[in-house]
Amino acid sequence: MNIHEFQAKQLFKDYKIPVPHSIVVDSAERAAEATTELAGDSWVIKAQVHAGGRGKVGGVKFAKTPEEASDFAKQMLGRALVTKQTGAGGLPINSVLIEQTYPIKHEFYLSLLVDRHSERLCFISSIAGGMDIEAVAAETPEKITTLFLDPAAGLQGHHCRQVAFSLGLQGEQIKALSKLMQGMVQLFLDKDASQIEINPLVETEAGDLFALDAKINFDDNAIALHKDIIEFRDTRQEDEKENIAKQFDLNYITLEGNIGCMVNGAGLAMATMDLVKLKGGTPANFLDVGGGTTVEKVTEAFKLIVSDKNVKAVLVNIFGGIVQCDVIAKGIIGALEQVKTELPVIVRLEGTHAEEGRALLHNVAPNIIPAEDLDHAAEEAVKLAGVGA
Repeated sequence: MNIHEFQAKQLFKDYKIPVPHSIVVDSAERAAEATTELAGDSWVIKAQVHAGGRGKVGGVKFAKTPEEASDFAKQMLGRALVTKQTGAGGLPINSVLIEQTYPIKHEFYLSLLVDRHSERLCFISSIAGGMDIEAVAAETPEKITTLFLDPAAGLQGHHCRQVAFSLGLQGEQIKALSKLMQGMVQLFLDKDASQIEINPLVETEAGDLFALDAKINFDDNAIALHKDIIEFRDTRQEDEKENIAKQFDLNYITLEGNIGCMVNGAGLAMATMDLVKLKGGTPANFLDVGGGTTVEKVTEAFKLIVSDKNVKAVLVNIFGGIVQCDVIAKGIIGALEQVKTELPVIVRLEGTHAEEGRALLHNVAPNIIPAEDLDHAAEEAVKLAGVGA
């Protein structure tokens, strides 16, 4: 789960991680008022969306007067911001963060995440802050420091000093960075985060350290334990179809292709998508209906697939074990009764009650096409999606 920058900074404050003074607003009029409440003679106006790269596409502006702040907020609010992380449709800007500016001496990068290879928490820091860290890693890897934490010992003073020295910090700044890193670790553990990123972490001309930007991702598997974090959820920033899928306990992810896929089991779903790609097609989604599925869930899953305007063909690949093929068939029939579609539906059923499932689908609709095996199903889906494109 992702949250907005202003929400992440609220959590930072709770854990003594220094952040600039700021006010979040949802109107141009309130933006002008916010500048008078904040100290200074200039302010930064930041679009609040669940995506990075905002500054490159007009999502971050600097204002020198309250009128400018109001104008920038008016330009942003109510429109969709398109970045390299959002897709072509972009994400809606429903609020902006008005933030006090500071004279900046240096910009750094600092993040905390779980390294799956070492199975440990890992700090990543760099003297090249305010940039795409992937680009820094590719072009100047020597500017990046990686530090692993022993799960038994946790964060130690020498860890903080190592990061501080790599960033060129001295004296009281080392103590300040140590407190900041301790806050990051405690926040990470307390709230079951999966990543905390500060880019940039800035050193002001006065020598103070601030988290100028803030990004926190949370472990979806643990989110139910944290009601305060759940309240931060902004469904307007999430894929509508994925939110509907969650209501029916379906594992669904929107992709950019035109072949809708309905499969049981994550492994089989990935293999099905791989085969579609191998045959020259592109999946429109990942969808695992699960092992203990029901007719209702299958119906909703099918309706979800055909609601995607990009879908030109639907591939159903079921290997019945716990899930029974006749249940899948009944779900498809139920969906076709509710949603009239002429999209070709290629169905491959094998395993438990496969014959019963095929019999149920026989002659139900001319657009339901039985497949002999998965290879045949993928070929048919790619061919028919191309015809309809």
